[in-house]
Amino acid sequence: MEVRARAPGKIILAGEHAVVHGSTAVAAAIDLYTYVSLRFPTPTDNDNQLRLHLKDVGLELSWPVGKLKEALPKLNSLSASAPSSCSLETFKAITSLVDEQNIPETNSSLASGVSAFLWLYTSIHGDKAAKVVVTSELPLGSGLGSSAAFCVALSGALLALSESGKLDFTDQGWQIFSDSDLELVNKWAFEGEKIIHGKPSGIDNTVSTYGNMIKFRSGQLTRIKTNMPLKMLITNTKVGRNTKALVASVSERTLRHSSAMASVFNAVDAISNELAAIIQSPASDDLAVTEKEEKLGELMEMNQGLLLCMGVSHLSIDTVIRVALKYKLSTKLTGAGGGGCVLTLLPTLLSGTVVDKVIAELESCGFQCMIAGIGGRGMEVSYSY
Repeated sequence: MEVRARAPGKIILAGEHAVVHGSTAVAAAIDLYTYVSLRFPTPTDNDNQLRLHLKDVGLELSWPVGKLKEALPKLNSLSASAPSSCSLETFKAITSLVDEQNIPETNSSLASGVSAFLWLYTSIHGDKAAKVVVTSELPLGSGLGSSAAFCVALSGALLALSESGKLDFTDQGWQIFSDSDLELVNKWAFEGEKIIHGKPSGIDNTVSTYGNMIKFRSGQLTRIKTNMPLKMLITNTKVGRNTKALVASVSERTLRHSSAMASVFNAVDAISNELAAIIQSPASDDLAVTEKEEKLGELMEMNQGLLLCMGVSHLSIDTVIRVALKYKLSTKLTGAGGGGCVLTLLPTLLSGTVVDKVIAELESCGFQCMIAGIGGRGMEVSYSY
């Protein structure tokens, strides 16, 4: 039997950077996914390797099961139903196993993800042979939560085939875990994120696990549900950025202008809360949806202005905003800024012709464009025999 799991990426609709300083942020799942398929070999396969195929980058890695046993002797004492953090000793052993693969320098940024894979796989399944294949619709390192989607989909696939999985195998379509099983997936995914990012907030893996939207403030996550269809044009500027450096620069600016920046963060908090209220309120007809979309667009523009005050915009982001403004569309950066991805709200009644024109103009600037539905479902699994 093969299990497939998929987990969505995420966007920050409002509140990035300010959330570090006590403001509310709103994050949402998008219907762009990372897929993980997992298959154990049959006795006739005579395959005693753990294999990982990262299809999008053409990377195939493998470890003999005996080598995993030797490097990680405490594997089988772990319990899939009790997520635990990777100890320093185990992390060093896993890093050695990854280093031995001689990952090409062009893909060296993937090494931490491979380490997270080894930790999650061996913690949940011990030293079993298997083939794991990963594909993704999410660009890497662009602020759309690609690493969290990977950790969530991987954790979901592993738990679905572990003794902790409680799913019925009869339905061939996508299936959703129970809330208690999703909580277990989320905890394991967070452990994977810690290996990749050090000190993640937990926003990305939570949105990817449960889907829909969350409000986040001072370490408290609240799941919220959208009552209106929302579509965004996501533009990947392909400009890399250093998230830690951008966060630090906002903190430095806050020290220099504490009173002014406190006002900025208070304004962002108000925007996030108003945006969440609009999204959760029911819309009775197209006119009500249009009014709500207009308000959301204004809030996005206001949030972008405040991000500009924080000093985290970029010329590439300004270019996207300028193109979108020609078509009277509202735009803001999402995530760390300094490049990365940009959101443009696509109103329900906007013609496809206009969308095509905007995309053509942005792609002529060398950007990558994706259209995504906002606030969809979280992690799901399917089975095939």
